[in-house]
Amino acid sequence: MQPDPTSQKTSMASEIKDGLRDALPIVLAIAPYSVVFGAFAVDQGLTPAEILLASATIFAVASQYVMVNLMGQDVPIWSILLAVLAVNFRHVLYSAALTKHLQPFAPWQKLAAFFLLVDPQYATCAARGAVRPIRPSYYFSYAAIVYIAWMCSNLIGVLFGGLMGDPSRLGLDLLLPMFFASLVIGFRNRPRFPWVLLASVTTSLVAFFAIGSPWHITLGGFAGILTAAMMSKPTSVSEVSHA
Repeated sequence: MQPDPTSQKTSMASEIKDGLRDALPIVLAIAPYSVVFGAFAVDQGLTPAEILLASATIFAVASQYVMVNLMGQDVPIWSILLAVLAVNFRHVLYSAALTKHLQPFAPWQKLAAFFLLVDPQYATCAARGAVRPIRPSYYFSYAAIVYIAWMCSNLIGVLFGGLMGDPSRLGLDLLLPMFFASLVIGFRNRPRFPWVLLASVTTSLVAFFAIGSPWHITLGGFAGILTAAMMSKPTSVSEVSHA
């Protein structure tokens, strides 16, 4: 029996609708932070073209903040690259964790998916992938709206950020930490969550005060992964054969 084209179109439309719906709260959370980044980068001496090119090609808010901040301090380029790698290394882990959910994707789609992979995209797809397959139509509709919102908000910050003044005065500097905290809490029902969280937070705090930023991000992530791996129960051969 041939697949029903109407049913396929309906399914794709539903996936796109889900992606846009799930991305909307993310857009509302990152847009102010993106505006602040545009204003901050201008204040650090970058041109509008440099800012927009960096945002379009790097697309990683935390590492871009670190990069621009270090550039303003005349730090050697190798130190900047190392700091960006430390902050963004978690995306390597995200990519590895999502690979099992991207099996239906074509090779070029996987490359595009990994480029567009950011923290909220990973958290949302990991949760959705636990109960249903991740389709390209869902993934890229979600990613597209976040990417477009990021670039447009950057442009607003570049053009009008100087009118805003100190972002901390408006509490905008708290938006992203609060947003990341909500993503973490979304995994609270996963096995061993309290222990993984405790190990990650403790290691991150110790590293922050002992070594400094941005290494606390990477080390905290590794501590959480190591704790989860040590506490996980290996699957026996007999269990695999009866699965």
